[in-house]
Amino acid sequence: MAFRRRSGSSLCYACGKLNRVDAAVCFHCGARAPGLWGFGGSIGSLVRGLDWSRAVIVLCVVVYVASLLLDLPAAMRMRGVFNFLSPSSAALNALGMTGAYAWAHGRWWTLISAIYLHGGLLHLVFNLFWVRQLAPEVEELFGRSRLTVIFTAGGVVGFVVSDLMGVPFSVGASGAIFGLLGALVSYGRTRGGAFGVAIMRQYGHWALILFILGFLMPGVNNLAHAGGFVGGYLAGALLGSRERRPERPAEDIVASVVIVLTVASFVLALWTTFAR
Repeated sequence: MAFRRRSGSSLCYACGKLNRVDAAVCFHCGARAPGLWGFGGSIGSLVRGLDWSRAVIVLCVVVYVASLLLDLPAAMRMRGVFNFLSPSSAALNALGMTGAYAWAHGRWWTLISAIYLHGGLLHLVFNLFWVRQLAPEVEELFGRSRLTVIFTAGGVVGFVVSDLMGVPFSVGASGAIFGLLGALVSYGRTRGGAFGVAIMRQYGHWALILFILGFLMPGVNNLAHAGGFVGGYLAGALLGSRERRPERPAEDIVASVVIVLTVASFVLALWTTFAR
């Protein structure tokens, strides 16, 4: 099957209604190139064909191993349970660690790359457990493309808040995880009824417990947690759930852009470190 379709019909990325692939404008809403020049269907298939949580877990593990190998002697030093197999600051910085320092030097891409970096084995395992726990729930209620946007929005907003508040260095998916919790709470509040209230209470309680635990563990960035929750809540409210309307091709495109930006963030991090 060709990646680009040159004939037949496809859904408009703007209104979700059927058009010819080669139509200049949508017959229903007037959007230009509703079939995205034949690439629209393939973009949607790529995004929706992923095992989302597995892809995120694999990316986090690969980046974590790379961060260890960049400075293996430092990673092998025994510095306590919470710092077991911890990458060095230099290695994390090379791969796109964020914080006030990166913000001051204009490294905007670290707001994305830092989501997938982790400061130690325990940090990695804890976050990936919650990704595996929460992502399928968000995907079921919102859809895969919206899940991609919500997760990234939570991570980015969380780091923006912590960077602006002067946290010097930060990594980890926990802000994005709080974004998933925020989206679930947003869904429950909008849904209403017994089911909506149950969803809101369950995930709201989980968010509260995890936030309190953040004060009891060393080195936790609770500013990123709070910002991530707000970012995910707002993204969930703006995008809406599947019950309100099905996902549209436009959201597949936005999710694809997010994926491209994620890849680009690591390219920029490596280029800034090694090619300048």
